[in-house]
Amino acid sequence: MSDLTRRFAFLVEADRLKSVERANVLMNLSRPENSAEHSWHVALYGLVFGASDRAIAMLLLHDLVEIDTGDHPIHLAHDAAAVHAAEDAAARRLFGMFPGGEDALALWREFEAGESADARMAKRMDHVQPLFQVLCAPRPLPDHVTIVRDNMASGRAKRLWTEWPEVMAAAGAMLAGQTPGGELAQRLNFLAEADRLKSVLRASLLCDASRRENSAEHSWHLALYALVMAAHAGPGVDIGRVIRMLLLHDLVEIDTGDVPIHSQNGQAHHSEAQLAAEEAAARRIFGLLPEAQGRELHALWAEFEANETPDAVFAKSLDRAQPVMQNIASGGGTWAEYRVTYTQLVERVGQRIDRGAPALWSWLSESARVYFGV
Repeated sequence: MSDLTRRFAFLVEADRLKSVERANVLMNLSRPENSAEHSWHVALYGLVFGASDRAIAMLLLHDLVEIDTGDHPIHLAHDAAAVHAAEDAAARRLFGMFPGGEDALALWREFEAGESADARMAKRMDHVQPLFQVLCAPRPLPDHVTIVRDNMASGRAKRLWTEWPEVMAAAGAMLAGQTPGGELAQRLNFLAEADRLKSVLRASLLCDASRRENSAEHSWHLALYALVMAAHAGPGVDIGRVIRMLLLHDLVEIDTGDVPIHSQNGQAHHSEAQLAAEEAAARRIFGLLPEAQGRELHALWAEFEANETPDAVFAKSLDRAQPVMQNIASGGGTWAEYRVTYTQLVERVGQRIDRGAPALWSWLSESARVYFGV
């Protein structure tokens, strides 16, 4: 198989993480959280709390093994040795699917060992997010609150009283019915608001066509695309910045919803009204953060939208490439729903992909031609 065939095969396989349910629920209590959107959320935690690009990459990868092993809730008893062996076998299988996967396997194992500074930081994010997933909910489930108390007192989060006492004090205050303040509280409020992106549905289907994708798991998948397709980025592209852009790029949809690129015969996407609504949403959402950090992340989002820098051009190309692969894998997806022609695909999507990732468009266009029979 060619280099890109193997990379795309891995990314299609990774799509299955969107169907792995966790014990946690969304903050609106509407359904269980899945492991893909959890991975996005903890990576966003890392971005907000100052994690390195390597630590964020670990968080993008850390739960992929659950495609094979499923989730193991912390409040239930498990055979730790058996779980470790199963997860390592899953990691070898998954990361063995694509060129350069040995580096991803090493990064995953570094995270699991939890000994390097980057791994410890990533572990903090992975262990803190479930606490505030419960505590920031408008009406936390009583049994989940009990799990949080036990986790903080004697579980894996206990060590954070030493490693990160400020965040544990905030969690303790919330358990006592108090509201923490300061910049930490601003960041937690932003991250709680971000949870709403998990309920924004897109037009795209999962690769198995079982349901529509949501914008949070799409953002995780795109960031993973950037990590896996880094070898095909153009000159001057900083993959770490691209990943950060992609983690943030759809947050505005919390306010505006998703606008399918093929809806209204391609006329609805990026209309003047939509652009104005997205800018207003960006001001509100990034304005939840401490002022300096909010300005910085708003600027990163605006850079992505402007699509002029090498980082933004590559990020935009991936944002167009991922739905093409979803449609190919799902047997047509939105192309069938919106009666898209191959010419329309090239005009609306292909030219944008080709601008920043010509090799990806060459591969995708060949597969799309088969579907369209051209």
